[in-house]
Amino acid sequence: MTNASTGKVVVNRVMSLDGYIAGPGHTMDWIFEHMTSATFPEVMAATGAMLIGRGTYEVGKGMSDENPDYDGGAQFVLTHRPPDEPDPHVTFLTCDVEEAVATARRAAGDKNLEILGADVAAQCLRRGLVDEILVYVLPVLLGDGVRFAPPGLDRIDLEPFSNVQSGGVTMLRFHVRKEARSQQGDV
Repeated sequence: MTNASTGKVVVNRVMSLDGYIAGPGHTMDWIFEHMTSATFPEVMAATGAMLIGRGTYEVGKGMSDENPDYDGGAQFVLTHRPPDEPDPHVTFLTCDVEEAVATARRAAGDKNLEILGADVAAQCLRRGLVDEILVYVLPVLLGDGVRFAPPGLDRIDLEPFSNVQSGGVTMLRFHVRKEARSQQGDV
């Protein structure tokens, strides 16, 4: 994906040690027992826009009072069904994922575009649109819930480039190895 922007497309995930990004019933309240927007402020400072799946948006609406000070820039929600009552703080997109990423990247300017939501992230990974994956591993075992990657996602090779700990939270960062991905498709 060619873009004049210097920002990257970053899948941003909070994950339990056993690989879940949401608990049973899509619960995510366990995250705020361990993290706040002040845990890794450099991530928020580097983010210019967020592309969010509809399910994650709905879960997030119910949690907005728990972490109101996270500002990741302009918010875009990719959905097949925009809500009847618009949200003045969100732009709802009904296009394909490539167009949604391009739209959100323009809004991010020279900062990063954060991808949130299991389905939207998987779509972006499948299409080779992701530059980095950032994972916050929290010290909790959930036992069930929404997995980090959905079944059927093909192998994607990653190159670790950073790991930092703040309290009980470990932040892992990976570059997506796009060369290896394109070679795998050529076999």
